[in-house]
Amino acid sequence: MVFAQDRTAPVVNTRSGPIRGVVEGDLAVFKGVPYAAPPVGPLRWRPAQPHPGWSGTLDATTYGPSSPQAVREADPILGGHGLPPFDEDCLTLNVWTPGTDDARRPVLVWIHGGAFISGSGAMPNYSGETFARDGDLVVVNLNYRLGPLGLLSCASDDGTEHHNVWLTDQLAGLRWVRENITAFGGDPDNVTVAGQSAGALSTAALAGHGGDGRLFHRAILQSIPLAMPLDTPAEALARTAAYLDVVSAKDVDELRTMPWPRLVGATAGLLTATAEWGHWTTPFMPVLDGVTATRQPVENLLDGPGADIDVLIGWTAEESAFAFALGEAYASTTKEQVLRRARDSFGDGAAEAYVAYESARPGARPIDVLVDLTTDELFRKPTLAFAEARAARGRPVRTYEFALPTPAHDGRLGAPHCLDLPFVFDNFGAWSHAPFLAGMDTGIRNGLARTMHRAWISFIRTGDPNHPAMPRWDRYDRQSRTTMRFDTVTTAVSHLTPHWRGNLAT
Repeated sequence: MVFAQDRTAPVVNTRSGPIRGVVEGDLAVFKGVPYAAPPVGPLRWRPAQPHPGWSGTLDATTYGPSSPQAVREADPILGGHGLPPFDEDCLTLNVWTPGTDDARRPVLVWIHGGAFISGSGAMPNYSGETFARDGDLVVVNLNYRLGPLGLLSCASDDGTEHHNVWLTDQLAGLRWVRENITAFGGDPDNVTVAGQSAGALSTAALAGHGGDGRLFHRAILQSIPLAMPLDTPAEALARTAAYLDVVSAKDVDELRTMPWPRLVGATAGLLTATAEWGHWTTPFMPVLDGVTATRQPVENLLDGPGADIDVLIGWTAEESAFAFALGEAYASTTKEQVLRRARDSFGDGAAEAYVAYESARPGARPIDVLVDLTTDELFRKPTLAFAEARAARGRPVRTYEFALPTPAHDGRLGAPHCLDLPFVFDNFGAWSHAPFLAGMDTGIRNGLARTMHRAWISFIRTGDPNHPAMPRWDRYDRQSRTTMRFDTVTTAVSHLTPHWRGNLAT
């Protein structure tokens, strides 16, 4: 461990020992703070364990390593992110605070997305600076194990099966917040957990854990793929068997001896083996194991331990353009291909569904129908169904649709997955590498960002996203069915429905 020498930097005492951060502008920032024991050696594929602590003052002025992952430097939507170094010893978190005092500020914990195979709390995109500064909040983000290191299901030496070690990491991070955040000027009784995509699914999964005291009180779920059910243990072990074939290992014991670059390098092979045309798939999935996850994540927020949590939830208008609009496999998509894909969802109603989606978007090409169909299936329809179920139970929920299209790539993306993130964080400078922001009108862009950023801050502070610079955003109820649409003009829309109401095939 490296210990800080600069005696002018802020020092905070945590349960594991003192740490020294750095002053950045008007914020105290602490980076690379260990929240669990390094998951290396015998702790690979084991649940997160308490950190043993340290003597002296730990330097917390630089980010810790990111969870090992493959890096795609030429992504046509998000660009490269320059994340290395990577290391298995990655269970650290970062804190931004206006003051290490006793102000007991509201706390935001951000969980990054990335299909459970990519992302990091060290990414500039997810810096807590804007939220901490603009909202007088304490902001925490964290790294957790990804890909094969976080989501493979493995049996231990005694035959015990371990699933969802990524979730045990996140739980350890939330417990660290509960035990330590007061020293950073935060209020452990006013915590919001927010995430996007896999981070949103994580947030819903975390809501099922309250047996040792309420870990958080509000949830923000951005682009949560509610129609993507968790694997059964049998399905998870089948994925492990497929992964063993890809990595050319005879058993899990052999995997335990492999260096992590070889493990991560096999992810692409498993993705190829599990991919289906027109389906948004991921090579690794969380597991409904009955221990770390006892129910599907959405159920935690309906009748489970998280039923009383305030919820803000939404989607982008063309979520699936992220996966399909620019992919080589979809460049010459035909109507016949989309109809075959539609039969997977709508059975004998596929042709009727195709016509409905085609009619909803004037001039729609087959690829546009595929994007809208899969956006509805994975995100929009299940989110509206969730809001209906919350409203029927009298549970607070507010819904939104981010609909501002980007002109990038000749407008083929619309408002894709991830486009809402720089607006929510209001940090376009941190996204300068992202091609999907190219060509946006800066006046419209910045105005919408101020509106959304302030709404998120208000919700984090009070559970109510309303503020004077936007239309009234009412709770979703079964009479008005209000959804806030963020676009060139922000508008509260009533009775928003999917493009086609037909039932999914069973």
